Amino acid sequence: MDALQWLFDARLEFSGGQFILWREVLGNVFGLLSALGGMRRKVWAWPIGIVGNVLLLTVFLGTVFGTPNAIDLYGQAGRQIMFIATSVYGWVRWRQARTEGGTAVEPHWASWSTRVLLLVALVGGTALLTPIFRALGSYEPVWSDAWIFMGSLLATFGMAKGWVEFWLIWVAVDIVGVPLLLSAGYYASAFMYVFYGIFTLTGFFVWWRVRARQEGERVRVETAHLDPTVRRD
Repeated sequence: MDALQWLFDARLEFSGGQFILWREVLGNVFGLLSALGGMRRKVWAWPIGIVGNVLLLTVFLGTVFGTPNAIDLYGQAGRQIMFIATSVYGWVRWRQARTEGGTAVEPHWASWSTRVLLLVALVGGTALLTPIFRALGSYEPVWSDAWIFMGSLLATFGMAKGWVEFWLIWVAVDIVGVPLLLSAGYYASAFMYVFYGIFTLTGFFVWWRVRARQEGERVRVETAHLDPTVRRD
């Protein structure tokens, strides 16, 4: 219990009364490790991410968990709950699909119809959630909080499905998230969003290359099957 109490109270103090909770730092570190595991298509990415989600949930609901930061971000808090639920789905799905080499999903491009649905869901979901979050008293601009929530939901679902495009949804989340978190005083999370933006772009190109290699191998196998004189190595 003493360790738990320390975790809740520990903070990094700055001049002018500013501070960063270690819970916020640790939650984002777990999130980064989860993203790294996702880029490498490892099943452990999901449970590691859940630990970070639980920590960040207590941070963004400051008035509920006694955090000194009195600003509640309901979209940020709600997305941690959504992350946990979606991560359980992704965890089960990737465990079932895990290959002998330890990778759990084969990256593939979403269809054009799926891309359109993702865009409609992102914009429409943001418009729908904005007045709800505002009624709950979320921090302005509330549409940013709603955008981050919807984008995070769609990106996490896309990761579970193995869509290469899910990395780009994260980029859209990070672009909006950085100024919102800075204005609300969540400096550690804002810094991590900047880092995530770079990381997610890297992840996109990594998955793109993996998909290209898979497609090239498929073409070589099909060609070798049709023409036995073609070497398979």
